[in-house]
Amino acid sequence: MDTRPVTFELAFQVAPDDIDELGHVNNVVYLRWVQDVAAAHWTSVTSADERAEIGWVVLRHEIDYKHPARPGDRLIARTWVGPPSAATFERHTEILRARDDRLLARARSLWCPVHPASGRLRRIDPALHDRFYAR
Repeated sequence: MDTRPVTFELAFQVAPDDIDELGHVNNVVYLRWVQDVAAAHWTSVTSADERAEIGWVVLRHEIDYKHPARPGDRLIARTWVGPPSAATFERHTEILRARDDRLLARARSLWCPVHPASGRLRRIDPALHDRFYAR
């Protein structure tokens, strides 16, 4: 198997409610975008049955803010997965301004798969993880 992760992109526009008192996107909104693109990526490669059997909790988010997003900006959230461990799934995300591809923020998150009903940790089948990589 090739070990290059497949990237997933989600385009969106800065909404008026995303703007804080300083006139740019609030830091908390970037975190929402990181979670939104991760969820969209997961949904794009899994079935409804798989999603019913595997839930996710975040163990850690690290976000580096490079440049502000402003009202009306069109953005692209790009995400891909890193190597898994026994209990965690690493995910990387970049938030880019669409008109010039300027990097606005970069995030690294650690996610942990759980059983949705019990909240107990679970392992991910390697075949499922492989769907996030080029073949």
